[in-house]
Amino acid sequence: MFTGLVQCTGEFTGKNMTGKAGKLFIRSHKIFHDLKLGESIAVNGTCLTLESFSGNFLSFHVLKETFDKTDLGELVSGNTVNLERALAAGDRLGGHIVSGHVDGTGKILSLGKEGDDTVLEITAPEEILMYIVPKGSIAVDGISLTVASVKENSFTICIIPTTWRETNLRFRKTGENVNLETDMLGKYVYSFLARTGVVKENGQTSSVTMESLANAGFF
Repeated sequence: MFTGLVQCTGEFTGKNMTGKAGKLFIRSHKIFHDLKLGESIAVNGTCLTLESFSGNFLSFHVLKETFDKTDLGELVSGNTVNLERALAAGDRLGGHIVSGHVDGTGKILSLGKEGDDTVLEITAPEEILMYIVPKGSIAVDGISLTVASVKENSFTICIIPTTWRETNLRFRKTGENVNLETDMLGKYVYSFLARTGVVKENGQTSSVTMESLANAGFF
């Protein structure tokens, strides 16, 4: 489990593919102390298992499913990635609960200044947008961010200077894909409402409500 508070960035140095799976190699921009083989580290918001390390050089095995669902397969040598170690018991939860299980990718529509703000707009498929709400939380490349607005096919977020300075966002460009993980609690609520018939799986409202079920004598 993670918080979406990126601890440092790293440089992607290469990969070694075996079929459609393979190993990723990353040079962290700081040395993590007390690392253990097999621990979880989020790389651009994707929970990966640390397979080996030496100093600040880290390697991870990545499955085909992970390459299919995330932007990790698009990395080229020299790209900057976000890194976060798993949350330890007793740590402050400064961002929001992030599982590291990426829902899919979105594409950057625009990234730039609007007055004093840095605003990022991202397009996303309907199966991801249905979980995104204004002022809700979302992880973009593993960064815990607050949704500013939601449009028909996209959403926007405003970025504070610290986030811009300390993450890979300052190197991102229009048209690039980013990893998206929507709020876990929101997904549970939506799933519950869908099972009770309050909403349908495609996000449309249903004529079946808790009140109508009670009036029909179901409880």
